[in-house]
Amino acid sequence: MSKRPRVDPSSFASAPKRQYGAGGGYGEQQGYSEERSSAQRVADHYSARSNQTLEERESSPIIHLKKLNNWIKSVLIQLYARPGHCVLDLACGKGGDLIKWDKAKVGYYVGVDIAEGSIKDCMTRYNGDTDQQRRKKFSFPARLLCTDCYEARLDEYLYEDAPFDICSCQFALHYSWSTEARARQALANVSALLRPGGIFIGTMPDANVIIKRLRESEGLEFGNSVYWISFGEEYAEKKFPASRPFGIKYKFHLEDAVDCPEWVVPFHLFKLLAEEYDLELVLTKNFHEFVHEYLQKPEFTELIRRLGALGDGRQDQSTLSQDEWEVSYLYLAFVLRKRGQPSTQQRANNTNKGKMFLTEGDIEFLGI
Repeated sequence: MSKRPRVDPSSFASAPKRQYGAGGGYGEQQGYSEERSSAQRVADHYSARSNQTLEERESSPIIHLKKLNNWIKSVLIQLYARPGHCVLDLACGKGGDLIKWDKAKVGYYVGVDIAEGSIKDCMTRYNGDTDQQRRKKFSFPARLLCTDCYEARLDEYLYEDAPFDICSCQFALHYSWSTEARARQALANVSALLRPGGIFIGTMPDANVIIKRLRESEGLEFGNSVYWISFGEEYAEKKFPASRPFGIKYKFHLEDAVDCPEWVVPFHLFKLLAEEYDLELVLTKNFHEFVHEYLQKPEFTELIRRLGALGDGRQDQSTLSQDEWEVSYLYLAFVLRKRGQPSTQQRANNTNKGKMFLTEGDIEFLGI
């Protein structure tokens, strides 16, 4: 694996903090139904993906990329989650991170996802009923909500559960950038539900890399043997005015993982928007930089060996392919912290709605 040079953040022009809405921003309804329809298509895509058996998973053409992604998420959780923490998992999907939270010994878990099929699979995984899931029960009570967390006012539903110590949104926050209203609602939900000093961890596509790759390509599409990204003809000039940073859509296909529309998130504007909601940047690293830094730490080196992303260093010599490594360069990890000093008061019991075993009747379907 060769370390690639970092991308110049000037891929996007800078914009004054309060000028996002020029030409169609927050509160404007034009295209609103179209974007809600796009959100539903994304939900349907993930709902339709079935839980894989271990054999199916191991035969995936991107199995080592998936393992690398799991390692990165595990590192983030180990760095910032503490025993007893209350967790808000936005776009939790099928519950793929439940074991990671369990190993961190968290005290309470709330998962939210727009896809009904995914949230039901998450329930099944929590109950320990899937082929690949251990039968051992999880140590924390859980609550599951099915709704669009970029549209719903989650604080209205979770006020008895808040404040949360840590919020996670893995490989999904970019779906909120279809409109400014959705992007703001996503950050408003995080800010309203995190305690002062609470942590927001996540992963998302690296806009600087994507735009750089687009500009280096001859046309409007680029990729390799396991992925492709395609922009529409409206971006033929490959220019992205800073006054219109929302709704920059592209099609993304990743073998055995993703095949749906996504949206560019200019990270320096994401940072400015997050600051408006009292969320300050602690860390941002492209996945290549993240891997090179945290592989220097013995505890995380051992973890990546156990997960097998680069082989186990012994009998198993299989490792991440160059094409998978190239895909990982398309992503970044981030950490934000809610401003303010943590309260010294004892937390009220906010796990009253969580259960140790969930039925479909326990899944809450929230209207918007």
